[in-house]
Amino acid sequence: MNHQGVSEIFFEESYTVPADQTARSLFARLPHGSAYAQKMIECLATGYLVAVLESICIREMHHHIDPLIEMVVGRAIRIAHRAPIPPGSPLRLSGWIQSVGERSATFCVQAHDDHEIVCDATVTLVVVRRASMDLRIATKVHALHAAR
Repeated sequence: MNHQGVSEIFFEESYTVPADQTARSLFARLPHGSAYAQKMIECLATGYLVAVLESICIREMHHHIDPLIEMVVGRAIRIAHRAPIPPGSPLRLSGWIQSVGERSATFCVQAHDDHEIVCDATVTLVVVRRASMDLRIATKVHALHAAR
């Protein structure tokens, strides 16, 4: 991981909320949420908001790692989803590095629509050795197959 490069990360991004990323749409696909999904709001689901924020931060980190031997994974996300965001809403996302560790980076991220701040978040990512992560996953996959 290039610590100097990571420490200088700043991004501004636009994102338009698709109709299939609403709370109603997400919960309809979940076994525990399908019974009440139609009672959910037609606004961006917090889970999708988390994924959007994390994906942008990971993309930015990818510029500062060796993808042949390293990969970026999520460690922690703290989010305040402050306001509803209906489908079709344009969001402006901005983020910057709050801190850099030996193998990690923490971003501060904000999202605004045309009316207000709709989200404040911190996203902590870790750079891990690809071979180590592949081995950990393979061990779990093997255990799943052995249990069947």
